[in-house]
Amino acid sequence: MTIATADLKKPLKKVPVRGMMDNVMDQFNSAADQIGLHPNIRKILSITNNEIIVNFPVKMDNGDVEIFTGYRVQHNNALGPYKGGLRYHPTVDIDAARALAMWMTWKTSLAGLPYGGGKGGIKLDPAKYSKEELERITRRFTFALADNIGPEHDIPAPDINTNSQTMAWIADTYMSTRPPAERTANQHVVTGKPDGSGGLEGRDRATGYGVYLSIKFWAEKNNKSLDGKKFIVQGFGNVGYWAAHFLEKDGAKLVAVQDAYGSIQNQKGIKVEDLFKYTKINDGSIVDFPSAKPVDKNKFFTLNCDICIPAALGNQITKENASRIKARLIAEGANGPTNVEGEKLLLKRGITIIPDILCNSGGVIGSYFEWLQNRNGELWQLDEVMAKLDKKMKESFDKVYDYSKNEGIDMRTAAFCIAIERIEKAYIQRGIFP
Repeated sequence: MTIATADLKKPLKKVPVRGMMDNVMDQFNSAADQIGLHPNIRKILSITNNEIIVNFPVKMDNGDVEIFTGYRVQHNNALGPYKGGLRYHPTVDIDAARALAMWMTWKTSLAGLPYGGGKGGIKLDPAKYSKEELERITRRFTFALADNIGPEHDIPAPDINTNSQTMAWIADTYMSTRPPAERTANQHVVTGKPDGSGGLEGRDRATGYGVYLSIKFWAEKNNKSLDGKKFIVQGFGNVGYWAAHFLEKDGAKLVAVQDAYGSIQNQKGIKVEDLFKYTKINDGSIVDFPSAKPVDKNKFFTLNCDICIPAALGNQITKENASRIKARLIAEGANGPTNVEGEKLLLKRGITIIPDILCNSGGVIGSYFEWLQNRNGELWQLDEVMAKLDKKMKESFDKVYDYSKNEGIDMRTAAFCIAIERIEKAYIQRGIFP
């Protein structure tokens, strides 16, 4: 499934970015304390390597020129090139990019990938611009970033309000700036491209499939069946849809969904494919779906269910709603959906959280496969991709779950410990230049 360009025009819900950096630093410091991280390496990992801000002009359809501000934060590349998404949103700023770049460092390290962490985007509301304007904005942003990105240096991917079309524009622009003999060799400057332009079969569902696999692996570890389990999903884009799609195939029952437009529920069950088809004829919205009734958006997370999948924005589960959540398992499809205060309440109540850097890592693993495919001039088949993704996710999940049990700590702290220890080992082995 590829998100249509029209999806870029969805009404935007404000992403709460205040406190994101505080959250990621609290999580980092907690894990660093747990493993006794060397003070010098703690200093290095507490800051970003590079922060790029570019201001660039773009001519609009009416002939006027607008100035846009774009960001790219590169946190750490001890393990390999920077890797992370680009988002288009009015709340994009340097602090949000810093936090998200740090999360990407831990996510790629945990997955055992040869990558570091980066993140960025453009501060804009894409609903206000035509497809042609968005193309010009994207291409001009790519040109402004210049050699701050590159297939062996920093590899962007889709994020909020960007998609495979956006990546195709970036790749084409970047390749066009290279000498003719080098253009094809730079195709892997971005991942998440369309299938016909160097993309990977299955990359569209990789993140959602990874969320499903994380839930499945947790259920297996705890001798539970997913058959008949009720789950709710916040966000019905690629991640939410595909996670729900695969869970339903295992017999689980979708009972509520929330998106930027509203919230719906049906405790008897909502058919995933029926809802997906409905959104395609309803401007991407779940509102007024015939087989469900509306729900107050502030009560969504308190609905009766076994599994909750926040797959939209950051800071959605907080101390204000954590005490009323009925789910016994939270599977984080989004980046940073649970803040530190909310998590403390959930853990105190015995609720399990599969952390974002593990749960939604299927996306960056899929990106790694696409990068390898382009780099080696190969074409991978869908069944091959899904089998490799399953194996990689299982390895990561088992490591985190076992570490958590052996050390008597929550899964997020365990995931951070594993990720940070791998980077610490690289610094110890290589030393600090000079």
